[in-house]
Amino acid sequence: MKRAMEMQEIIKEGERNEEDAGASEPMLEVKTEEEAEPDHYSKLQIPSEDIYSEASVGGAPFKTKAGCLSGKQTDGNTRLYRAACLFLTIICLILLLVVIILSVKLQTGYTVCPEREETTGADRQSPPFAPTCSHEECQALLPNIQPQHRSCQQCADGWLTLGRSCFFLSTFRLSWDESQSICISKGGALAVVTSQRVQSFLTKQGKMQYWIGLRRKGATWTWVNNTVLRESYWADNTLEGDCGILSSESPPQKNWIKASCKDYTYFICQVQL
Repeated sequence: MKRAMEMQEIIKEGERNEEDAGASEPMLEVKTEEEAEPDHYSKLQIPSEDIYSEASVGGAPFKTKAGCLSGKQTDGNTRLYRAACLFLTIICLILLLVVIILSVKLQTGYTVCPEREETTGADRQSPPFAPTCSHEECQALLPNIQPQHRSCQQCADGWLTLGRSCFFLSTFRLSWDESQSICISKGGALAVVTSQRVQSFLTKQGKMQYWIGLRRKGATWTWVNNTVLRESYWADNTLEGDCGILSSESPPQKNWIKASCKDYTYFICQVQL
């Protein structure tokens, strides 16, 4: 009997334990669900929704992540602008330096020897010009006087052909002696006007005042080929001097001028074919 009562108590204790276990299971499930409940913020798909641009804690505003990102973008743009400004400044300085160098080079390297210079009204009356280049430089500027094809009577480039002669009208100025020296070095001499045809041709082709191969020796005017002057074309108001100039600004009948042989003016070279 006693044993049977003990068995019943054991059975009842087992039932109580099962009921206690059954009663505790819901509590465990609730706890698990609360622990497993996902965070509402983790459900946000767009990261920016999880960020406030500005907040206030304890009445003091502070920057959030959005503010930090905006600050970083602003710093990046500022650096880009500074780099662009620096690059443009360097380019401007380089261009300015190039302009200065070119200006200095043009001023120091310019020469007027190859160019034909216009004369004023005072220059047409008297030819005391200053030289524009040295004798050697002007000699180098004079084209080769030798004809290309003597059998065809063709003159070199830059020379004029008339009959069996080649003429060159210079574009730079020298004294009479220097002009004659250059013409001789090229195989010729200062021009000799032997006829009205030559006189008219040189007057028509020229635009300036030119030395010709006429010079006074004592009281006699002679050509560079040692022939005495016979037919002349002196101007009415000619100046005093020992060398002759042909002025193409005047009519061919009277356009010779007397001048000092030391004066500087243009000249005409002649080569016989």
